[in-house]
Amino acid sequence: MSFNATVGSPHQLTASQLYAGSNVDYAQINWFEKQWMAWYLWIGNPVIATGLAALLLHETVYFGRCIPWIIIDAIPFFRKWKLQPGKLPTPQEQWECTKGVLFSHFTVEAPAIFLFHPIAESCGMKTWQVPFPAWQTMLPQLAFFFFFEDMFHYFSHQLLHTPLLYKHIHKLHHKYSAPFGLAAEYAHPLEVMILGTGTILGPLLYCKLTQNVHILTVYIWITLRLFQAIDAHSGYDFPWSLQHIVPFWSGAEHHDFHHMAFVNNYSTSFRWWDRVLGTDSKYRAYRERIRAATKGLDEAHRKAVEEKLVAEEEEAGFAAEKEVERQAEGKKNQ
Repeated sequence: MSFNATVGSPHQLTASQLYAGSNVDYAQINWFEKQWMAWYLWIGNPVIATGLAALLLHETVYFGRCIPWIIIDAIPFFRKWKLQPGKLPTPQEQWECTKGVLFSHFTVEAPAIFLFHPIAESCGMKTWQVPFPAWQTMLPQLAFFFFFEDMFHYFSHQLLHTPLLYKHIHKLHHKYSAPFGLAAEYAHPLEVMILGTGTILGPLLYCKLTQNVHILTVYIWITLRLFQAIDAHSGYDFPWSLQHIVPFWSGAEHHDFHHMAFVNNYSTSFRWWDRVLGTDSKYRAYRERIRAATKGLDEAHRKAVEEKLVAEEEEAGFAAEKEVERQAEGKKNQ
């Protein structure tokens, strides 16, 4: 399909005018692609159509993925896989967290979502166009998006742990030392903007360089990224969790330590930046202590030892957090 340049700028046209200026072969497009066209034609304005679709996708995926974790938290059977079994979120905590997340979604993320269409098209991204790219095209793009976001998040996250930025911005996200799914995007609006940049900047840069990205690929990327973030904050490590299949995957077991101990494990999806740059040393020492102390113990004694070590690590985390806040006060008073 090619766009007829004589029709005009896509930012100035309705969806019907856009599709009228393209040579779509209806016999060659699938059902999903026809629904994609129908959505843009029904809304009429491509910018609004993209914004609404992206916002609906984000809210549906985020809260849809959180619901199973809320159910799991309510069922005692799953406690054996809870990383911090003595700490379950109360209904009040979940509601307070939900309100905070919704505030960020509609004050920070929603405006950014509606601005994305014109920014994306200015970079050459396809939005309303059909047919969709082949999966062979999308897979390497998704791999790049994961790599870029993980790198961006690692360094930005470390920056947010510097005294002033932690005290005034990142501290809100560390409210829960035992995170749960809903808390994945529970953060200060400025943190949502900073870390969210890594999620959308990868696709924009890739598109600017290659002129070959469709927003459908970005939607798939956002869905996968939300799943990753929510699962990493779930607080559960199942035998079938992805980190047991893909050794360099981060997962809840990796990120839960960051919330519990305040230090180490700044990455999102992968473990390699923490390993290469040495910011997982305390985490690895902790896992080794767990293994050594629980070796040969029965289930009851193993859980008791684990809870003791978790409590010790959390206490050290509280002390580390207070030290960072003390440094922030010192800088403020200079």
